[in-house]
Amino acid sequence: MVNLRRDKPRGVLHSGDVTPEMVHARYWPSPDLVPFVEHYWTVEWDLDAPLRRETLPHPVVHIVLENGEATLTGPSTRRFVTTLAGKGRVFGIKFHPGGFRPFLGGPVSAYADRTVALGEIFRQDAADLVRRALARDAHAETIAVLEAFLRERDPRIDATAVSMAAIAKRMADDREITRIEQIVREFGIGLRTLQRQFRDYVGVHPKWAIQRYRLHEALARIDDGTMHDWATLASDLRYADQAHLIRDFKKLVGLTPAEYARAAPRAAPADTAARR
Repeated sequence: MVNLRRDKPRGVLHSGDVTPEMVHARYWPSPDLVPFVEHYWTVEWDLDAPLRRETLPHPVVHIVLENGEATLTGPSTRRFVTTLAGKGRVFGIKFHPGGFRPFLGGPVSAYADRTVALGEIFRQDAADLVRRALARDAHAETIAVLEAFLRERDPRIDATAVSMAAIAKRMADDREITRIEQIVREFGIGLRTLQRQFRDYVGVHPKWAIQRYRLHEALARIDDGTMHDWATLASDLRYADQAHLIRDFKKLVGLTPAEYARAAPRAAPADTAARR
C-alpha cells in the first residue's frame, strides 16, 4: 500500500502547466524510511515533440532509474535542465537533506554537482536494483523493490542527520531565516560546527541553502499569479533591495522575475525534473 503525495512541489519552473502526454506521481515512504526518504517520484511520457524541463536546485540527493541504468545525483548548485522526447519512463528516490548520509558513510559534499553510476557506491547490487525495479509496471511494486533495497543497506538513524534535516526544513519553511547566525542561535550550534556538518551531511554550504529556498519562494509566488511587485517581493523575502533579488533570480533562473512572469507557458507536470 503506497500513499500518493498531493502537495505542490517547489522549484519547478512554470509548475502550473500540465500536458496530457505525461503522467507524474509522487509517493510517501513507509514509516521506517521516513527519516531518510522525502518521497518517491515517477514520470512517464509519450510525446510528439521534444519538451524542455527546468528545475531549481534543491540541497538533496536523488537515486534515479532510467533507460536500464541507475545513477546517484548529488545536491546541485545549478538549475537542472533536461529535454524529454519520444516515449520514456523514469523513477526516482528523493532523500531528505542529510537523509542519504547514513547510506553513504562519507561526506555528501563529495557528490555535490555530480551524477555518478549507482554502482560506484553499491557495486553489483545497483544493477540488480534497476533490473528488478523497472521490470514492474505498477508503481507500488516498484516502490516495494526500492524500499527493500534501502532496508538491505541497514541505515541507522543518525542524530546529526536528523539535526541537519531539521535545520534545512527550518530554512525552507521560514522566510524570516535570512542568515546562518539565526540558525546558530535557534539550534544552539556553533557556526563552524554548523558549516562543517551541513556540508558533510547535506553537501552544500548552509548560506547557499538559505538563498536557494528564498528563490524557491519567489518562484512559487510568481507562478501562482499573485506577485508582480518586485520591490514588495524583495522586501517580503528580506532582500536588501529589489536589485539584489532580480540579480539572484536571473543568475539562477536565467530570466528576471518580470521576464519569467511574461514567459509563454511550457506544458509540464509538476516535479517532472525534480531530481536536483
